[in-house]
Amino acid sequence: MASRPEHLRPGILLPFVLVAGLAAVLAWLLWPWHPAGDEVGAPAHGRLELAEAPTGGDFELDGAQGSVALSDFRGKVVLLYFGYTWCPDICPTNLAIIAYALKQLTAAERAQVQALFVSVDPARDNPERLAEYVAYFHPGILGATGSEARLATAAARFGAAYRRREQRDSAMGYLVDHSSLTYVIDQQGQLVETLAHATPASEILAMVRRLLGRAGSSAGSG
Repeated sequence: MASRPEHLRPGILLPFVLVAGLAAVLAWLLWPWHPAGDEVGAPAHGRLELAEAPTGGDFELDGAQGSVALSDFRGKVVLLYFGYTWCPDICPTNLAIIAYALKQLTAAERAQVQALFVSVDPARDNPERLAEYVAYFHPGILGATGSEARLATAAARFGAAYRRREQRDSAMGYLVDHSSLTYVIDQQGQLVETLAHATPASEILAMVRRLLGRAGSSAGSG
């Protein structure tokens, strides 16, 4: 069997993710946050506006343990984010913040929440690489990707935009500019909120708890 290319082997991720994760945490602690869009002093990596207004809807992709459908998580609050593992700045920042919000939840709350990271770079991000990457941020984050066609379907339902940008003078080969919203999906599978890039963990936590509390109130009134 042919060996996996060196840059795709799982072990090669560790130094990359540690450096990216450290940069993300430092950025989160030290940078003033601005609304989504182009920022003064922002990294060169491109952030795109949404391709269209998000409507939400089910999709099916591949995770390390098999098929991953959004409908698998009915009954849970889902935090959905589109990006890729080679992202030098935007994705590590957002994932670090989402991970911090997850860590503030109680065990009972965590059982009702699923964070989902969808890679729009299937050429380099197979499910195994994704699983290793997201685990560095939080064990409760699930990674998924799929064929170009299935990714396009998933992205279209949430208005997510992405495009490949060649970097001939870089060992990475290319970057993928992408939109950077976190989508909040309620327990019925409905898109209820879109959160800007680097929304503080406290706001994510408050949003999640509002939805969990709403579900608890509905159950209690029944």
